[in-house]
Amino acid sequence: MNVEMNVKLGLTASEKPGEIAMRMMAVLVATIAAMMAASPARAQTYDPAYPVCLQTYDINGGYISCSYTSMEQCRLSASGGAAQCIVNPYFAGAPGKRQGWRQAR
Repeated sequence: MNVEMNVKLGLTASEKPGEIAMRMMAVLVATIAAMMAASPARAQTYDPAYPVCLQTYDINGGYISCSYTSMEQCRLSASGGAAQCIVNPYFAGAPGKRQGWRQAR
């Protein structure tokens, strides 16, 4: 390109149209990558408040729902479908008094 074209485009002598196109491409790629990385966060799969989870299977992949207090309760929900009941590996345990060690006086 000639100097007159650079002046019309508002470019300095050190900036060439090819450099600007590369910078714009880099910004575009960075923007797309940032948008893809900022996907919505998924909720926690295992609820630590319940000891039993229902794992269902379907064409979209299925899901895990931890909202059952017993295996029997979960099995009633699972019957007749592509599902199974599993023990919640993150169950926090029943709420109760905290057991602590105290030194005798």
